[in-house]
Amino acid sequence: MKIYTLKSCDTCRKSIKELRESGFEPQIIDVRNDGVSVSELTSFFSQFGEKLINRRSTTWRNLSNVQRTSGAIDLLASNPTLMKRPIIRLQNELFLGWDDSVRNAVLLAEKNNIKPK
Repeated sequence: MKIYTLKSCDTCRKSIKELRESGFEPQIIDVRNDGVSVSELTSFFSQFGEKLINRRSTTWRNLSNVQRTSGAIDLLASNPTLMKRPIIRLQNELFLGWDDSVRNAVLLAEKNNIKPK
């Protein structure tokens, strides 16, 4: 399991804590410090589309109008903190955020024969 986070993100910290308490030990990728490859961003964007871009973030508000109109992948590659988080990769599945539906799907993964860690 991989989890793409930002260490200053409360939701990311909460998700990591809950995953660990449930027996998972996810590989943590800090999008600011570790970066996210273009191929991963492309995969994320193909799954989540425009929902991947956090238009309520400080990063978004600080972008110029010209920057905002650039392609989504280029925009996310140059501003990884613009990506909504966390993104969880569990086997071949991707999950965005940490709401009840994501939490239940990930934490109940064992019932689908997916082992933690």
